[in-house]
Amino acid sequence: MTQAEKEQDNGKEKEKEREKEKEKEQQRGVKRPITPAAIPEPFQEQIQSNFIIVIHPGSRTLRIGRATDTLPLTVPHVIARRHKQSGQARYEDAWLLREGLNKPESNEQRQNGLKMVDQAIWSKKMSNGVRRTPVSAEQARAYNCQIRPAVLDSSSRVKWTNTTHHPPYLVGEETLYVNPSDCYNIHWPIVRGQLNVHAGPGGSLTAVLADLETIWSSVIQKHLEIPLKDLKYYRCILLVPDIYNRQHVKEMVNVLLLNMGFSAIIVHQESVCATFGSGLSSACVVDVGDQKTSLCCVEDGVSHRNSRLCLAYGGSDVTRAFFWLLQRAGFPYRDCHLSSRLDCQLLQNLKETFCHLDQDISGLQDHEFQTRFPEAPALLYQVRLGDEKLQAPMGLFYPTTFGIVGQKMTSLQHRSQGDSEDPHDEHYLLATQSKQDQVTKALSHIDMHTFQTLFFCLFSYLPRGCGSEMDAGPAQGECLMGAGELEEPLSAHLSRKTAIMSQFESKALGLDKAILHSIDCCASDETKRKMYSSILVVGGGLMFHGAQEFLLHRIINKMPPSFRRLVDNVEVITRPKDMDPRLISWKGGAVLACLDTTQEMWIHQREWQRFGVRMLRERAAFVW
Repeated sequence: MTQAEKEQDNGKEKEKEREKEKEKEQQRGVKRPITPAAIPEPFQEQIQSNFIIVIHPGSRTLRIGRATDTLPLTVPHVIARRHKQSGQARYEDAWLLREGLNKPESNEQRQNGLKMVDQAIWSKKMSNGVRRTPVSAEQARAYNCQIRPAVLDSSSRVKWTNTTHHPPYLVGEETLYVNPSDCYNIHWPIVRGQLNVHAGPGGSLTAVLADLETIWSSVIQKHLEIPLKDLKYYRCILLVPDIYNRQHVKEMVNVLLLNMGFSAIIVHQESVCATFGSGLSSACVVDVGDQKTSLCCVEDGVSHRNSRLCLAYGGSDVTRAFFWLLQRAGFPYRDCHLSSRLDCQLLQNLKETFCHLDQDISGLQDHEFQTRFPEAPALLYQVRLGDEKLQAPMGLFYPTTFGIVGQKMTSLQHRSQGDSEDPHDEHYLLATQSKQDQVTKALSHIDMHTFQTLFFCLFSYLPRGCGSEMDAGPAQGECLMGAGELEEPLSAHLSRKTAIMSQFESKALGLDKAILHSIDCCASDETKRKMYSSILVVGGGLMFHGAQEFLLHRIINKMPPSFRRLVDNVEVITRPKDMDPRLISWKGGAVLACLDTTQEMWIHQREWQRFGVRMLRERAAFVW
C-alpha cells in the first residue's frame, strides 16, 4: 500500500469518527432551539389593577381613582368655561333650583305634603311609648327673628378663585369659588343621572360631552398624575345608572376610548357594583343620590330589569325643603338665596349637620353655624329649631313636600329607540320573535319532522347571540299588566303598555313605596324574600341619624301581609362593613377590575372602532 492510499484511508476513518460524534451529540440533545424562559400569557390575562381607572360620574360629585386605591378621589362634577367674547351674557346651571317649583299649585302642594309628614310623625310613638309632641314653627320663629350675627373675624380668609391669568376653564372645587363678576359660565354636565342636555348655552350634546372630557382629563392629569399620552396603557371601568340612556352611554364610551385614548373599557351598572362593593350576592339596592333615587333588585350579579325604578328627587330636594322650613322658622341668615353657589353649599352642610330621622329627638333646640364667604367677615349665627330637622328628610317618603308640579317624577326602563349602528337590537328581536310565534301557530298541524326542518331553516338566518337576548325577559311595565294581556297583537300590546307606563311615571312615589314596588316586580316569591332580607341603601342622600331604623319600620308596616308571615327577617343595610355609603358603588367597580370573570367583558379600542355600539350588546354584563 502506497503512502497516498494510507492517507486516504486515514481521512475516511476520521470522517466516520466525526459522524459518530455528531450522532452521539444529537442523541444527547446538545443543540436545541433556544426558547424564552417563560412564555407570557395573552395581554388580557395579565391585567394589572393599578393600570385600571374606575370612573363613577354623579350629578354632583365625580368619584375617580385607580382600582388599587383604598378610596377614590372625590371632586365636584362641575366646570367653568371662560367667555369667548367680551360682553357675552353670563350663564350658570342651577344647583338647588329646578323646574316645576314656581307653579301656582307648588305652595299648596308643599303645605299638603307637610300635613302628611306631621301626621306621620305624630302617629309613630317614641321608644318610651309616648307620642311625640309637635312643635310649631311660630315657637322657633319668635326667637330666631331677634337673632343678630356675631362677628368672629373681620376677614373670612376665604378667597375667590384667582382668574387673573385667564384660564380657558376651571374644574372641580375651583369652580365653586369663581367670582360671579368674572366672565365664566358654570356647567354641571350631569343632572339627575343623565347628561344635562338643554336649550341654553353649553346645553348641546356635543358641548356636554366636551365638558365631561375636560373634567375627567383634568382630574386624571392633575390629581392622579397620569399624563394623557399614557392613557393608551390604561383601561377604564365606567359606572352607569341602572336606567340608562343608550345614546348617552355610547357617546361616553366614544369619549373614553376614542378621544381620551384608553385601551379598553368595561361598562357596568351602579346597582350591581354596589353589591360587589358591599360583599352581598343579592340585594334590593336603594341608591339615594343628590338629585335622583334609583332602585333595583340584584341577584347573583344580575340586575332584574323589571325591578328598575328611578325617582326624580334626592338629597338636593331635601336641602331645598329644609331651606323652606328654615324660612318659616325665621332663619336668621336672611341674605341666603338658592341662586347663590356658596349659599347652596352652606345649606347642604346645615342639612347634613342638623337633620335626622330619629323620632326620640324632640322639642326646641338651639344650634349655631358660621358663614365664611369671600370679601366678607366671618359671622356666627344662633338658630333655634324644632321639627324642621325631622320634617325635611321625611320629604323622601312624602315627595309632595318638595312642591314639584308638572314634572315626570318616576322613570322606568324603556325599550331602545333603535340605533343605526346596531341593527340586531331589541326591536329586531321582538319582530323575529313575533314572526316565530305566528309561524308556530300556522304550522301546528304539520308533522313533527317537517316542523323541525322548517324551524331550523327559519333560525339559520338569525345572527349569533340572539337566543340569549330573546330569553332576557320583557321590559319593565309588563309587570304592571296582567299576563293575559300579552296575547294581544304586538303593536296594540306595546301601545297599551306605553300608556300604562306613562300613567305610572306621572306619580311621585315615596321611598318606602318605591322599594315595595321594586321588590314586587321580581318574578318569584323566593327572590322577593331574598330582597326583603337584604335592602342595601347606598349614596349620600339618606345619611341621617336614625335612617336605618326609620326605613325598616316603614317597610315592615307597609309590606304585604302575606310576606310578613313568610319573610323571616327584614334587614336594611346602610353601612356595610362600616364603609361610607357614598363610595360603595365605586369600590364595587374596583372589585370588578380584579375578578377573573370580567376578562371577557373588556371592549378594546380597535373593536369599538370597528364594530361600535354592537360591542356593548356582545360584552356588557347586562342586557343592552
